Formats: sequence, C-alpha cells, structure tokens
Amino acid sequence: MKRPVIGIVPLVDIQRESYWMLPGYMEGVAEAGGLPVMLPLTDGEAQLGQMAALCDGLLFTGGQDVEPALYGEEKEAFCGECCPERDAMESKLLDIALGRDMPVFGICRGIQFINAALGGTLYQDLPVQRPSAVEHRQRPPYDAPVHTVTPLPDTPLAALLGQGPIGVNSCHHQAVRTLTPKLSAMAAAPDGIVEAAYMPDRRFVWAVQWHPEFAFRVDENSRKLFRAFVRAAEEGMSAAL
Repeated sequence: MKRPVIGIVPLVDIQRESYWMLPGYMEGVAEAGGLPVMLPLTDGEAQLGQMAALCDGLLFTGGQDVEPALYGEEKEAFCGECCPERDAMESKLLDIALGRDMPVFGICRGIQFINAALGGTLYQDLPVQRPSAVEHRQRPPYDAPVHTVTPLPDTPLAALLGQGPIGVNSCHHQAVRTLTPKLSAMAAAPDGIVEAAYMPDRRFVWAVQWHPEFAFRVDENSRKLFRAFVRAAEEGMSAAL
C-alpha cells in the first residue's frame, strides 16, 4: 500500500548557510505510516504549489522565532533569531494547504507560526513577558516530560488522548499570546499557556507546543499525535483516488 507523503518544512542554520532536519520528525512520521520528505527552502509560489501537489500532508517544524512583524509588533531585544526565508515560505505554504484543505501539523514554532499567520499574537519571550513556575524550556534529555498539559473537553485532542492531564516535554521561550479566532484551543499548561490548537473548519489542522518528535520513541501520546496526522493524510489520499 502506498504511504501518504508528508512534506516537512526544513530547519535552517543561518550561520552555516544550510538547511537540515532532525531525525525525529522523519522517524515519527515514518513510524506512523507516512513517507517523510524534507522540502527545499523557497518562497516561490509556483514551486510551493507543485511541492504541495506532491504531498498528502504538511508538517510545520520547530526552529527560529517568528518575525514579530508578522503579528504587527516591533522586534524586542529579548526576541531570538528570526528567519525571514522560513516565514515567507511557510506563509505561502500555509495558504496553499488551507486552500486545498490539506492536513497540517505544527510543532513548537509550528503552533506559533500558524497562530501568527492567521491573525494571532505571540509572547516574544516568556521569561520576560509572562514569567511562570512552569518549566517551558527544559534541558536534556528532551524526551522527558517536565510539565503537564490538560486537553480541553470536546476537542479532537481530548478525544485522542483523554481529558486527564498528560506529561509533555517542552523547549520554547515564545508562545501563543492571543489565539486567533480562526483556531480553537485544545490544551493548556497549568499556567494557562495555550499548548495545543486546531482549526475547526478544516479537516485536520492541528498544532502543539511540545515536542513529539523527541518523545515518540518513549511516549505513546506522541505516537498517537503522529498517527492521527498521518491517518488524516492517508484518508485524503484515499478520497482523491
């Protein structure tokens, strides 16, 4: 049986002038039954449209901070490195995906970018703008849970993982500040930070703030997330036949 092709947005190393990929994104998709493919870095609309046509789902990965101009703010000194090339690529790629109702899964920067691109805002730095006792930026090992999140009732995430608190890993200094009206929250941390969201009027647009790509080898909930995403891609592939 053909596997659904999952296009994965590349990670970018600005200093080395290169782009690359963490194995966990590829392996998490593959374990879930997908065929992972790292996309080239480009903001060419024709190329992105052609790439999207070859894919059954798109994975928006972690990485640099989202450029604050995307959500109408000036960049503060405590904002980290941004990557305009990724912002430009992902803006166009997200528009294409939503227009075609393609399954989309965002991880860490992924939830931040999707929220900002759809009209929400971000904390540029949690320790400065919203200090909390919750450990949002852990040290290795990155597959160990460091805080809990609670799936919200009557959401797809609660249907998948249950409504009780679950342990998650966490490695971020930015987060959703104002959730765009186009998304609905699916989970929150004990300090109220939005940890997962989805787009109710699309077949599958989910995003989480934690890192299933680090934890899927040891955590069943992380595997369930990848499997739900790949299954949505597979269903779309079957419907197109």
